[in-house]
Amino acid sequence: MMVLVGFSVTQTLLGVLIVSLGLLVLIIAYRKLLAYLGKGSIIKEDYCVLYPLENDPISGEAEFYFTTEKNRNIIFELLNADLTTNQVLSEKEYVTGGHILRFDTNLLSNGLYFYCLRTENQKTMKKMNVLNKNVAD
Repeated sequence: MMVLVGFSVTQTLLGVLIVSLGLLVLIIAYRKLLAYLGKGSIIKEDYCVLYPLENDPISGEAEFYFTTEKNRNIIFELLNADLTTNQVLSEKEYVTGGHILRFDTNLLSNGLYFYCLRTENQKTMKKMNVLNKNVAD
């Protein structure tokens, strides 16, 4: 029988099995804890993601980009600085995926605006500064 630093092969294998079993139990307990703590967290598929504009301040054409994980009715509107509706840019059903809405900011006076995405369970908005060179304030 082979002896490894005072331990027999049987004792060494038994020790490895006990340590492996202990690690397996810890991993299972950790996963259960994560599942328990994850209860009540938001379901990503229920919400759209509205991305900020690439340029700030914006001039000319603005490209508003958002994604949705499922088909849904979306209202996309432009708000004034006091958060009143300036105009509704789109109100329709969008399919799953990414979408770009283009808008000519030359139709607006220079200043602060917000763009807003609304669904049946969500309202999210982002700020934009309009600074067009050919528009008189």
